[in-house]
Amino acid sequence: MAVPTQQARGLLRLAAILPHRSRGYRAPPPPRRSPGPWWPDSEDPLTPHWQQGPRYAAKQFARHGAASGVAPGSLWPTPEQLRELEAEEREWHPSLATMQESLRAKQLAKEQKRREREQLIAERMAKMPKMIENWRQQQLERWKKVQADKERRARLQAEAQERLGYHVDPRSTRFQELLQDLEKQERKRLKEEKQRQKAARAAAMAAAMAASTAQDPEASGWPAPELSQ
Repeated sequence: MAVPTQQARGLLRLAAILPHRSRGYRAPPPPRRSPGPWWPDSEDPLTPHWQQGPRYAAKQFARHGAASGVAPGSLWPTPEQLRELEAEEREWHPSLATMQESLRAKQLAKEQKRREREQLIAERMAKMPKMIENWRQQQLERWKKVQADKERRARLQAEAQERLGYHVDPRSTRFQELLQDLEKQERKRLKEEKQRQKAARAAAMAAAMAASTAQDPEASGWPAPELSQ
């Protein structure tokens, strides 16, 4: 136990002899600010931009007063800057009357929009029965057209089957070609039928106009024939 005790005493004596470098360190004092105003060198390229503007001059005047050499009148904003400040104040700090008027206009616009929407809903609800009836009529006409197409297709298939014989496969090329030929003939017949109906209606209208003109010559725009004395 004697050896460790002697080593510890030796370490303590060594620590007492060595200088305490960490305790002897002293930080340098901060640089003292000059008692008067300080102006940077405008010709120095390392001079910050903010030290060359009017804000830095205003800062020096606020710190040193008249000793800064800054004319107080030069710190006042220009007319253009005043107009910009006034516009900014009107935009971001409007008066109470302006805010009340803006709020009233928004409420009126909202109320007008609500009334227009209610009127639109009322108009569409009034049209709803007619729209439903038209939709049902369209569905019925579409169903009738589908049924008519089915019946026409079945009739043409039966006719093709009768021509070729009932032993012919409906999926065969011969049967499909004959069915297409029959459909083409059917479309041609329907087209001619429509043309005949159109011509008949035109003739009926012409006859009706001629009869009306014979009864009332003034309605046709032509002068009435003079009666011989």
